[in-house]
Parts: sequence; structure tokens; C-alpha cells
Amino acid sequence: MKKVNYESFGYGISVLGLVIVLLWIGIFKFTPTEAKGIESLVKNSFLLSWLYQVTGVQGASNLIGGIEILAAVCLLLSFFSKKAGVLGGALSVLIFLITLSFLFTTPGVFTKIDGVPVTEFFILKDVMALGISLLVLGKSLRG
Repeated sequence: MKKVNYESFGYGISVLGLVIVLLWIGIFKFTPTEAKGIESLVKNSFLLSWLYQVTGVQGASNLIGGIEILAAVCLLLSFFSKKAGVLGGALSVLIFLITLSFLFTTPGVFTKIDGVPVTEFFILKDVMALGISLLVLGKSLRG
């Protein structure tokens, strides 16, 4: 019986999970609901707010969604192509650094509940996603 390589298995599951999340969220960005949902985050971002002047709310959301889908496809292809892994890893690192910056640029993102500081918890998942993105980038750069 062959021994299971838990590290490789865990890496694969992590990357596939990130691919699913990026695809799902990327596709959702093409809807008016999500475009409106990210508006307060994007309009307060020093990195992204200019997009609204160029493309409008839906156009910016579509562009962001397209980049997320491209990153997801490249991450999936990273299992077969180191070049795709470098591109997917770099794009997803950029995506998650930007989304984590929303914690510091969006007014009212931190509140207190029963004296405990809380934030928009959905953004915190991006810490793990950033780590997975760095793993893919590093593995792909090693070639």
C-alpha cells in the first residue's frame, strides 16, 4: 500500500479551494448585486477608487471579476505549467493584498460587539488565501 503524501494532498486541496472561491466570487462580480456590494470597499480604496471614474460601478466590478477568474484559471493550470503558476500566484497575491487593505481604508469596517473589536470577517479569509497564493508563486518560481 502506497503511503499518502499529506503535504502534497493538502497543497492540492488548498489550491483547488482557492480556485473555487476565486471563480465563484469572480463570476458573482458580474452581477449588479455584487457590484453594489463591493462599492463601499472600492470607493474608499486608494488603490482602486479611480476605477469608478473610468468604468463606473458595474464596469469596475466586471474588471475585478475578470482578474479574479483569470487568477483562478492560472492557479488551476499551475498544476501543469510553472508559467501559469507564476502568473496565477502573482495575481492572487495582488488580489488578496488589495482586499486586505480594505480593512484599513473602509470607514466603519471595525466595530465593537460586547466590548470585543470585530470587523468584516469575510475579508479575514484573505489572510489564508494570501498564504496559499504565496505557496503557489514560490513553488512555481522554483520550477
